[in-house]
Amino acid sequence: MLLACTLGSLLAANSRWAHSYVGFWQGEAAGHTVKEWINDGLMAIFFLRVGLELERELYNGELSNLRDALLPIAAAVGGVAVPAAIYFALNFGTPTSAGVGIPMATDIAFALGALALLGSRVPGSLKVYLTALAVIDDLVAIAVIALFYTAVFSAMYLLAALAVFGLLVLMNRSFRLMSPLPYLIGGVLMWFFMLKSGVHATVAGVLLAFAIPFSHKRDDEESPSHRIEHLLHKPVTFIVLPLFALANTGVSFPAGWVEQLFAVNGLGIIIGLVVGKPLGIIVATYLALVAGVCRLPGDLNWHHVVGAGLLGGIGFTMSIFITNVAFPGEPHVIDASTIAILLASLVSGIFGLGWLRLRAAAGR
Repeated sequence: MLLACTLGSLLAANSRWAHSYVGFWQGEAAGHTVKEWINDGLMAIFFLRVGLELERELYNGELSNLRDALLPIAAAVGGVAVPAAIYFALNFGTPTSAGVGIPMATDIAFALGALALLGSRVPGSLKVYLTALAVIDDLVAIAVIALFYTAVFSAMYLLAALAVFGLLVLMNRSFRLMSPLPYLIGGVLMWFFMLKSGVHATVAGVLLAFAIPFSHKRDDEESPSHRIEHLLHKPVTFIVLPLFALANTGVSFPAGWVEQLFAVNGLGIIIGLVVGKPLGIIVATYLALVAGVCRLPGDLNWHHVVGAGLLGGIGFTMSIFITNVAFPGEPHVIDASTIAILLASLVSGIFGLGWLRLRAAAGR
């Protein structure tokens, strides 16, 4: 569905209905454009689900045991640092230097969707490795958004948001309130205060996730965290992310768009995702293994790590999201960056799938 929405949006933005299509997303409602409501409002729900997934991984999943977690943590750190360094080196001192966070993130949905196409030809532990890597990746991206992409800052509103968060944590830890409704109401209030504070409002989604009661028992379907995550799965998958794709990938291809790919911003994104991501993941994984702090699972080998690194270059959702917060009020830069992200993600997906398919066919 994400792919269909992206293709449909690109076609609409480059058709005779382009003006009406783009104008719809720029139309205002209650002081914000439709696109802003999606990016600042609906995407907070997406970040809530990401936070709930991260919480589950930390308590019961692959990140619950430090030794097991160190492998994807090391890979994620390398996969964030190297693309950011490449982009920074190319864009330092230029007007587009704020985009350093763009090539940092991996799109979980697209990366795992690509991996799913290979079915049983890849081991299950590769899916676990890539999932954990991408979740940590997103956590770093969220931290970058919170720390470095803050517009006009209001300490009063931020303190109010943190006060609501503290109250929700108190309801969880001290009073063990298990009904999801008070947490969701508090989450909306925290989102409003966060929006007014200047810190990106979607951060409230992640904070809310860690305030909601979670059971340490595996497969505990009664915990509020599990129930809310299950409740959000289909709306996020079939409503929030498709709307995000429709609103943010409707870019026109003006004259000279190819030249923009070879500008420092475009090169930083493309090289960062296509080359920097796999390079960072592979090198960091190798160093962690040599240092003896972790080990590869028995059914994983180096060609699987290379494949995961290549698929890690699929930036899409998070990269486009960071583009919008990095270049507010600069539609031409956003469009050029989005084209570079789409191209880099497509190339990374093809390379990753091709590599893993060929190695599987060779029986290695």
